[in-house]
This record gives sequence, structure tokens and C-alpha cells, in this order.
Amino acid sequence: MTTTDTVAAETAAPETAPETRVFEADVARLLHLMVHAVYSDRDVFLRELIANAADACEKLRYESLANPAIASGEAGRITIALDAGAKTLTVADNGIGMTEADMIDALGTIARSGTRAFMDKLTAAKDGENPQLIGQFGVGFYSAFMVADQVEVTSRRAGTDLAHRWSSDGLGTYSIAAVDAGDAPAQGTRVVLHLKEDAAQYTERHSVERIVRAQSGHVPVPIDLIDAPGGEASAVTDGSALWTRPKADITPEEYTDFYRSVAGQFDSPALTLHYRAEGKHEYNVLAFVPETRPFDLFDPDRTGRMKLYVRRVFITDEAEIVPRYLRFVRGLIDSADLPLNMSREMIQQSPLLAAINKGVTNRILTELDKLSNTDADKYAAFWEAFGAVLKEGLYEDYARRETLLGLARFRSTSGGDAWRSLKQYVADARENQTAIYYATGTDRDRLATSPQIEGFRARGIEVLLLTDPVDSFWAAAGVDFDGKPFKSVTQGMADLGLIAPLDGETPPAEPAPEADAFLAFVREKLGDAVSDVRASDRLTTSAACLVASENGIDRQLERLLSANGQAPKGTAPVLELNLRHATVTQLSALPDDADLKADGAHLLMDEARIADGELPEDTRAFAERLTRVLAKALG
Repeated sequence: MTTTDTVAAETAAPETAPETRVFEADVARLLHLMVHAVYSDRDVFLRELIANAADACEKLRYESLANPAIASGEAGRITIALDAGAKTLTVADNGIGMTEADMIDALGTIARSGTRAFMDKLTAAKDGENPQLIGQFGVGFYSAFMVADQVEVTSRRAGTDLAHRWSSDGLGTYSIAAVDAGDAPAQGTRVVLHLKEDAAQYTERHSVERIVRAQSGHVPVPIDLIDAPGGEASAVTDGSALWTRPKADITPEEYTDFYRSVAGQFDSPALTLHYRAEGKHEYNVLAFVPETRPFDLFDPDRTGRMKLYVRRVFITDEAEIVPRYLRFVRGLIDSADLPLNMSREMIQQSPLLAAINKGVTNRILTELDKLSNTDADKYAAFWEAFGAVLKEGLYEDYARRETLLGLARFRSTSGGDAWRSLKQYVADARENQTAIYYATGTDRDRLATSPQIEGFRARGIEVLLLTDPVDSFWAAAGVDFDGKPFKSVTQGMADLGLIAPLDGETPPAEPAPEADAFLAFVREKLGDAVSDVRASDRLTTSAACLVASENGIDRQLERLLSANGQAPKGTAPVLELNLRHATVTQLSALPDDADLKADGAHLLMDEARIADGELPEDTRAFAERLTRVLAKALG
């Protein structure tokens, strides 16, 4: 053996069997993280304690079915008591209660949920009805330490005479001791929070009542509030939830009152959806379409306003329950088995959430379609208020685009002030008409009289007048309806040759022989200001108009993009001239070296810009040319 081999043998570690060790936890640090990292809103502690109390009442109801001896004969109830002098808040219930062993398991072990264990027991038994229990993770109780520096839990298990008190300062240790029966509830649990200095607001009636109503207003157990020692208990909630009642038992006035409370508005619902989805996924839906626009309809955040409940406990109003284009819908979803994160403040992405989104969205659109077919006037009022928002779905929701196109309503050159559907448009289309024509802008009256639609009007072709900003985006996204694509009247060639003018219209005269030469002259004079100059078949009375090239973008969309600094570089419009117009024919007859002809070419371009709602590119030069032309005409 060499020296190197000897050294290697001496330094090689002997082989040993792996040793299994248990992770060690700094409990005080873990509690600190629980209190300061899991929850972002301190108010949530009250929701968690109420949820635990409601679970205890539900457990007692369920277990008493098999063991009637433990039933007290009293209905489940939760009582919150405030004591500003002692700086305490108490949450008490007359539910199942806990033994000493229960306290060690449920309160002495973080993330071991008594509710979860109870549900596991029921699942294994597979016997009878499952109670509606809320807790899942066994961490909600510890949120009490966000507002309290000492928490005492006194409990007596139903059917026993022994009572115990659990106490902790949340710094890593706790104590349990037996207590005299006179110091404990007759049955159930009492949680006393000794509040921190900065949590005094939780002894104020209005603060606590607001939190209870907002977050726990519909738990299935009534909640009473005592605002001072020796005070009378007053009901805060009655343990009912409107959406759990049969529709036949609910009056329109009750729906309206509930809508106003959940939406924060003073109008009445234009449409009410109340149903329970059953099957693979089960959840309750109570949703409302308002009569009037909510003030935040065009909030830049564009988020929905549907509230999410789990077993009647409020979770969040920030979940993506419906698409953003349905953000005007107000209401709630109540699911019994939606998976949540530990704090219940953020929904995990899950197939169930996706199924709820799909089911609720489809149901809302179906109800709107029914309304459009049964009450045209009421649907027109809905569309007037929310059509601009619903049309966002035409751009964002490809899967439902056909449905949304069926719901869409438009004003057009043929309908006056009436709303027109695409089904009506297609039914009234002219022979040989292969597209649905539209014009986009900000002013319907200006669009209705714009030069670009003159040729369409002369042939009786209906043009949709789209004045909402989103119209420029969805209409240019390759949309079609009943096999007919959408085509902008300000983009590309009009292609009107196959559609005959209306009866009584006089066929236009042929353009002058000098026309082609004049087009080339104007193209030369305007240079890079235009991408082309060509004869127009869309103009009948105006001399000129601007359109986008065949491969360019719609003129209004270009303006919107330009306003946001996103206009494509190098884009220039096409100038179309009406070669049968008297001004154009007279200009084309002038010699090419005539100053008036050059001024006329630029003024035609400026006239087209003004008709399009724009300013001349060079207002000073425009004024000088106009002055010269007027002087020539008057001289």
C-alpha cells in the first residue's frame, strides 16, 4: 500500500446507518410568524373565533343526533361581550365544548384542527349527514394574538361536569388547569381576549358590530352582542342567509333589500339570479344586475365585485369569480368545499374555482339572453347602462365571443336611435353584401355624416356606428358573425361594385380623362403625408376622405394607440378622391405648374383631415393656402 493509499484509508469516514431525527421548532418564533405573516387584516381574528364557535354549535347538533343525552335543548348561539374597563373581548358559545385532552390537541398543537379531525372521522364513518363545518387548518384561533397579549379559553364538554381553562400569552407556552363549575359555561366554550394597548377599538360596539355584520353576518348560528358588563344582549345577526332559502319563499322586496346591502346602491336590481348549482360541484349563487351604473364601473382596476363565502362565512370580495367584463354584477357565491389557503384571504387556484367561474358566467349570459328575447325594452335599458363594459368580452373572451355577439346591440345608419342586433343586421343585409360594415369614433352624429359612409348609404348598406373606445379593438380582432366578417369603412377598398345603388339613385358620371394624371400629381405634392392617393367608390357628395391602407389598422384605433404613444411607425393614411366631384374635376383640368392646383391638392388633404375630426397637419400653411385660394376666387 502506498503512502497515498494509507492516508486515504485513514481519512475516509466509516459507513453508518442514517439516523432519523425530528425537526425542532422554535414555537415562540412560529407563533410570531403566525400572528404577523399569515394574516394581513387584524379584524379577521373575530371572524375566526366566530367560525370556531359556529363549528362547535354544529358539532353539538350533529353528535346529539346519535347521543340525545348531550343535547341541552337550547338552540346554538354565540355571544360577544365587551368590557372597555377591563380591556377584554369575550366570544362564548353553547356548543360541544372541549375536554382537557381536546384543549391539548386543538389549542396546544398549531395547525391541528379539531374540525378537520372531526370531518375525517365522519368521512371514515360514511354515515348520515355531514355537518357544515368551517375550520380546516387549525391556525385561525392563533390570529387572536394579533390583538391580545393574553388569551384564556374556558370550556366544558357537553355531557360532562368537568371544566378546564387554557391560557397563553402567545410567546411559546400555555397552561391548562381545572376550574370550578361556577367559573365555566354550563356547556360550551368561552374565549376571553385581554386586548393589547393598540386594540382598544375592539371594545367599541360600533367597531365590533361592523366587523361581525361584514364578515360573519350569515353564519348559521345567531350572534348576540353585550356592549358593557351587566348590559342586555342585543341580536346582531339571526343565523339566516337569504341565499339558502327557497326562491318561492323570498319576496321581491327582500331581494331588493339584500341587493342594496351587498351592492351599496339605492336602485333596484334589473335582473336577479338565485340558484344552487348541483352535481360534481355544489355552490349557491345570488347575483344581481343593477338598474343603474355603479360609480366604480370604469375603475382602472376593472375587478369584479362578487363576494365569496365558504359555508356562509365571508372570505373575500377580490376573487375572480366572473370575468372583468361582468364586473357590474353584484352578489355572492357560497361554496362548501372550495380549497383555501391557511388565512382564507387568498383563494388557491383550483379546478373548482375555474368551474365556478365558468358556470356562473355562462348562467349570467344565458339569463341576459332570455331577457333580450322576452323584454326588449328592459334589455335595451340594460344595454344602455352596461353595453360598453360587456363588449370588453368580445376582445377578451374568445370562447364566449359568439354568445356575446348575440347579446350585443348597436346603433347604425339604418336604426336611428333604436338599438340593433347583429341578427337584425344580417337579415337586412343587401344582396351580394359579404361583410358587416362599421365606423368607429367618439361622436355618433359625426360618424353618421362622415364622408366614408356616403357610398354605403347610397346603396342602402347599413353601417354600425361604434363610439365606445373598446369597439376599435374587438372589431379589428378578426371577428365575424353568421359567416360575415366585420370590416371598417375607413380601412382598405370599399368593394361596393357588386351592390347596386338604391332605386331612384342616378348612376354617377364617368370621371374626366385627366383623372389618373391628377391622382399622380396629388400623390407627388403630398409626398410622405399619404401612403397612396386613389379614386374612391365610397364618396358620393364629398370631394375627399382619408382611409387606412388595406394592411393598416383602423383610423380610430390608430388614434387611440397614438394617444398612448403606441402608434405603429411609418403609418400614413390613404387619400381617396371623388373624381366626379366638381372641385376635383376643375382642379384636374388646370396645368400642373399652376399654383392653384398645388394649393388645391394640399387643401383636399386638409379638408379630409377636418372631416375626420382632426386638425390640418400644418395649420399655418393651411391658413395661407386658404387665403390664396379665396383671393384668387374673389379677384
